[in-house]
Amino acid sequence: MSSLTSTSTTTKSTAPGATGTGRLPQLLKGMTWLVWRQHRAVFWTVLGASSLAVAFIVFQRSQLHTAGYDPTSTGLRLMPILLGVFLGAPLFTGDLENGTARLVVTQSVSRTRWLTTKLALTALVVVVSTVALSVAFGWWWNLYEESTAWEWTSGPTFNNTGPMPVALALFSVFGGVAIGVVLRRTLVAMVVTLGFTVVVQVVWSHFLAHFLLSLADVATITTNKGVTFEGVMPTLPPGAHQVNWSNRPYLTGDGKLLSWGTCNDAQTEQAHELCMKKADVVGWSVDYLPISQMNGLQWVGASILLALTAAVTVFLFFWGRKRLA
Repeated sequence: MSSLTSTSTTTKSTAPGATGTGRLPQLLKGMTWLVWRQHRAVFWTVLGASSLAVAFIVFQRSQLHTAGYDPTSTGLRLMPILLGVFLGAPLFTGDLENGTARLVVTQSVSRTRWLTTKLALTALVVVVSTVALSVAFGWWWNLYEESTAWEWTSGPTFNNTGPMPVALALFSVFGGVAIGVVLRRTLVAMVVTLGFTVVVQVVWSHFLAHFLLSLADVATITTNKGVTFEGVMPTLPPGAHQVNWSNRPYLTGDGKLLSWGTCNDAQTEQAHELCMKKADVVGWSVDYLPISQMNGLQWVGASILLALTAAVTVFLFFWGRKRLA
């Protein structure tokens, strides 16, 4: 059996990039070229699919179309799941099943270099694809960010723009890789990774709604010219997310807040106004999250996910150095 090093040298000499036919740049050499060649089908599929999605978003945006916004946002939310299942889980399991991993550890190429090259090239493909999609989708969403239909605090918007798609995809893919190297069977690893990535999406949505948004600085808008019988709320800044709609919106003269139930029994406008005067209600008090905080919260969320990805990567190197064969 020829060594992996000699195979790499021979392959390089006959590689299209080396002979100048233009398929691969000279940049890809040795182990990097071998890893690319081994996984080129899935890599090109990811890059090609993301390119088509970006082209679709650019077209929709140029035509000022909104019809495809919701399906596109749903598709982007599925992206980390698909990448985890079809890119992350099989990354090493095929090598473990067909014996390639055993060949690697008997040659001059170290397990650490093999792991590093595979993970780095995979991460590069994921980052390039998700950055392009995030930029394009955010560019499209900016046209309609003031619309309540696409509130920035909702998962379809928050998790599909800025650094969030990159962080979610990397964590899902590297989680899939870890599942694959532990289970060592491609089909089983893909099924388990499917469950893992779905759980990640569900847990992250809950985390966003119940914890991450609580880190934002709440702004308050108040009025002091009374309230109307119809209950018209004060106008919030563009893109603001109201956080106390059903809480205590009435402001009294001494600064206290009263609930919606205040004066609910009033049947006429005159009775309502009289009741409000007795309760010393002078206006509204509405809490909201300004859209200017969106990017900062996204980076907080992305940092958490990237820290988890780093922890998974450390596990992969500790596990791989001993058992990846």
